[in-house]
This record gives sequence, structure tokens and C-alpha cells, in this order.
Amino acid sequence: MLACSTGVVLHLPMYFSAHHMNYVMAGMKPDAAMITGMVLIAVGLAAVVYGLLPARGAQIKKSAQSLRVTAIDDAPIRGQHIALLIVLAFAITIDVMKPATLAFVAPGFAQEYGLKSPANPGGTIPVSWLPLAGITGTVIGSWTWGALGDRIGRRSSLLLAGMLFITTSICGAMPGFKWNLMMCFMMGIGVGGMIPIAFALMAETIPARHRGWLMVLIGGDIAGAYLVTSWLSGWLTPTYGWRILWLIGLPTGLLFIVLNYWIPESPRYLIARGRNEEAKAIMTRYGAEVREVPSESEPVPGGSQPSAAPALHRYDQLFRRPFAGSTLAILVLAAGAGLITFGFQLWVPTNLQHLGYSSVKSDYVVRNAALLGLPFTVLVAVAYGWWGSRRTIVTLSVVSALALGGFVVAGDSLADHHLALSLLLIVPLSAVSSVTAVVSAYAAEVYPTMLRSRGSGLAAGMTKLGGVLIIAVVVASTTIPSIATTALIGAVPLLLAAVMFLWFGPETKQRSVEEITDELLATEERAA
Repeated sequence: MLACSTGVVLHLPMYFSAHHMNYVMAGMKPDAAMITGMVLIAVGLAAVVYGLLPARGAQIKKSAQSLRVTAIDDAPIRGQHIALLIVLAFAITIDVMKPATLAFVAPGFAQEYGLKSPANPGGTIPVSWLPLAGITGTVIGSWTWGALGDRIGRRSSLLLAGMLFITTSICGAMPGFKWNLMMCFMMGIGVGGMIPIAFALMAETIPARHRGWLMVLIGGDIAGAYLVTSWLSGWLTPTYGWRILWLIGLPTGLLFIVLNYWIPESPRYLIARGRNEEAKAIMTRYGAEVREVPSESEPVPGGSQPSAAPALHRYDQLFRRPFAGSTLAILVLAAGAGLITFGFQLWVPTNLQHLGYSSVKSDYVVRNAALLGLPFTVLVAVAYGWWGSRRTIVTLSVVSALALGGFVVAGDSLADHHLALSLLLIVPLSAVSSVTAVVSAYAAEVYPTMLRSRGSGLAAGMTKLGGVLIIAVVVASTTIPSIATTALIGAVPLLLAAVMFLWFGPETKQRSVEEITDELLATEERAA
């Protein structure tokens, strides 16, 4: 970590040397300190990867088959649970801030490099290449970290993602256009890993009666991340330029690494790997215990029978029975959330400037809308935990799709109605962030332990893949779609997903993750 952090710090002198040019670094050549910093980062990351890879990580012990952790779901919420939730909430916030930041750096990035944008229609290269590189990285990162989470563990994967988060903050000091694109892509890979692992860890650690609403509440902090990012942009960029929004990844990433002390490894994961003593020690801290099952025919007091989970631990297992139906519904909903998040949200500041708002004014319009929508996130979290996951997903999807119709009908005329614009923005900035939260939570609940991280990663990646598709269209056409167009594109898959969730997927409300998997397996056996 020291080598990586030092490497990032060595990039800062060149950034500060450009203060007399309003931190415009285009055309500058990397100095010796910057090159030395790059070498240190590469060496440091290699050392981190080597240290986190387990010696026998691929082995899954058979002894795990006789152990259950349903006592976790009977344990009361303790201080350790609260500390874990606070740290994971912080992790998700700083994670979401990175792709959200793309919306706020795009105008300054386009101006510095003379890229084609609404403010500079005469440019040749579209500014859309920047978010395309970043969001493509998040897709790859989500799927990669999904596999890593099942391979090396939840906690180790979070640590590795945190280190990438720190090191890729040097994107803010990259002088060249191509270097910016490459580092933005690498940043996306690191950012894409935190959310799926965080949700998998919460699903396996938080007691069942509290798991659903707490996951959605913390995942819904996407709106909070957008709020913080818009505030930082309005406060910092007028003085320090757009690059500062990338560079703040250094202090926030370091803080996350320090807070990692309060993140345990998942007891369910440890038992699945045969590391029973480690699991027992962690569960004792959380007021729970490991229960050993003498035989499959003997009932477990207060719990369900051991799941005959599939032995395969690959992504293709998610598309086989009994998980195929749930996976398909999850992917459609995740794609809809992604199309709105990166089709609509990404271009909100730019489109508002196109409609006549100043850069700072557009940032604060977005901030106010995100602030107004925070109570909505709490409502969705409570509904998910106590009304039911499936009913909440269906209702939220339909309401979000219908509300987006307001943008389709009103279009650019909203520029003359500031209050109406702020109220309507609540939907894509808060309701849709809640859609992302519920699909992430649901994906972390319906799969067995050794597929859970992959399932969560697949869903997280799909929320970004929709963004890749729509941004690629923007790059190809060199025009940024209007508010009405992006609202319509996102609303259609939300309606389709609502129908699919009525047919596929079990209810997860206040049930242990083993019970949910058992239901899917039992349904498959009856069908066979």
C-alpha cells in the first residue's frame, strides 16, 4: 500500500505546477516524478495481488457440507453489524461517486482537449469516449470481481478493489488524451468490483429479518453519492478544475483501506471453503454460532436443511436451472437501471448546460433533485424488507417507468420550469438508484454461497452494460441524446422486468439465503 500511495503522490507536483494555467495539462510531458510514480504503482499492485491470493483458494472442503450458519439469521443486530454497515455504505458511496463523476468532468474534459460536445459542436472526437472507457471498465470489473469474490474471498476482493481505487486516481494528473482514456478504463475496473462484493458480504452476514431493507437502504445511497459528487463539483471545480474530482480518490480510498479493519470475511464463505475455525471466531463476534448437521435427514433447529447447491462454480451455472429464470429477470431490470443511470444521469449536467444553465447552476440543480429524493430511498428500503422483495421490485419498476414519461412528454420545455424540472429529476436520480439497489440486493440473495459473488457481479455489470450500449451509440452518432430520448429508452426494460418478476424468482423477505436456494432447488426437482 505504501508503494501505491507514494506512486500516486508523485503525480501531484505536475498537477499543481499547472495551477497558473487553471490546471490545464493538455500537451504537457510526464516528468521524472510521474514516471517513477507509475513504476511504484505497478510494483505495489503486484505485491498486493500476490499477498491476497490464497495458497489453496480453489479447494472447497467437503466438511462444509455438514455445517450450517442459520444461527446468523437468529442473532440480534450488534455493534459489529452496525460498524460493518457503515463501512460498506462508505465503500458503496465512494464507488458510485466515480461513474457519477463522469457526468461532471465531461464538460471540462471536452473543453481542455477540444472534443465535440454541446458547448463545442465543431470538435472532431466526441467527449463520449471518456464515459465509454470508464463504464466499459466497470462492466469488466464487476464480472471479474464477481469471480474473484468466490475465488479469494469477499474481504480480500474488497481490499484489492480499494487499492485500484487509490492508484487509478492518477487519472486526474494524466496530461494526454489517450492516457486519460486508458486510466479511466482502469479506474472503471477497480470501481466495478466494490458493489457486487459488498452486497454478497451483506447478504451473508446480516440477520435475515433485517437483511433486505438494510441492503436496499445502503445500496440506495447511490442518490447520496450523486448528491456528494454534484456538491464537490460545484465547490471544487471552479478553483481546481475538473481533474480534482479524480484526484480525491486518493484520500477517500486510503480512508476505506483503514476502515477495512471493521470488515470481516463472510462466515458462510469460510465454511464453504472448509475454514471452519475462522468462521466460528467471526460468528462469535457477531453473536452467532455454527451449527453442525449430523445427517441430511435430521432437521436443523431454527433452520433449513443443507442446500444441495450445484457443484459447478462458473458464470454459466447462473443461466442453468434452477437459476435461469431469476437470472433473466435480474438482467433485464439491471439493464433498464443502467440505461437510465448512464443514458439519462450521465448527460444531465451537459444537457442542462445545452438548455442554457451555467456549469455551476446545472450541478446544483442535480444536487437539489438528489437531495429531495433521499426520503424515497428510505421508503423503498422499508417496503423491500417488510412488504416483500418481489412486490417492491414490480411496483418500483412500474412507477419509475411511468414517471419517466414526464420527460418524454415535456422534453426541453422543462428548461423554463425550474421547480418542475427539479421534481421530475427525483425519479432518475433517486427512484432509479433504488432500482439499482433492489436488483443488487435481490441478486445477492437468490444464489448459493459459491455462486453468490458471481451472481451479484453479473447483475452489477449489467447495470453498467446498458450504459456502455447507449454511450457507444452516442460515440457512433457523435450526438448526445435528449432528456426525452434517454427517459424513453430506460422506461421500456423497466416495464418488461416488472412482468418477468411476476413470473420468475422466489420471495426473499426475511428468509435465510439457504432457504431461498432450497426453494429454487426443490422447484427444479418437482419439475424434473
